[in-house]
Amino acid sequence: MCDRNAGPLNAQIVQFLTDIGLTVRPGKVPNDAFLPGIAIMHGELLFDEVRMLYPGDLLHEAGHLAVLSPRQRKCIHLNVGSDPGEEMAAIAWSYAAALHLAIDPAVVFHEYGYKGGSTSLLENFAQGRYVGVPILQWRGLALEPKRARDLGLDPYPAMLRWVCSDECS
Repeated sequence: MCDRNAGPLNAQIVQFLTDIGLTVRPGKVPNDAFLPGIAIMHGELLFDEVRMLYPGDLLHEAGHLAVLSPRQRKCIHLNVGSDPGEEMAAIAWSYAAALHLAIDPAVVFHEYGYKGGSTSLLENFAQGRYVGVPILQWRGLALEPKRARDLGLDPYPAMLRWVCSDECS
C-alpha cells in the first residue's frame, strides 16, 4: 500500500506547503495519530516519512490548516475537528493543490482514504462538480464560476491565494 518511492513527491509537496507559508517539518508523530506518520500539532504539520503511507495525505491535512485563519490554525492539535464544511474545503483545497503541482489527484484521493468515497470524489471533480468551493470563496481563497466571470478572474480550481490570512476569521 505504501509508496516507498515517494521521497521526491514528498519533497515537492513539503516545498510547496512551506512556500505558501504553512509550517511543515519532519518530526515525531504520535503512534495514535489519525493518519500514520502525519499529525497536526499546534498548527504545524509534522510528518515521519518512514511511517507515512500516502504522500497525498500531506496535501489534504495541509488543506485543513490553509482554510483557517492564523489564530485558528494555531489551535489545531492532533484533531482537525468534525466540521463538515471545513472537511469539504480541505478536499477542494487539496484537489486544487494537486492540479497546481501537476500531481495526479488520485495521489490525494487514493483508494484507502475518504471512507471509500475517493472514486466518487475524483469523478465529481473531473466533471466539474466541486464540493467545498463555496467555502473557499467565502474564505477568499478561490472563486465560483459566476463570481469569477463578474470579476474577470479565473474560477476554481485556480486559487486567488493558498492560505487564509487574519481576514478569514
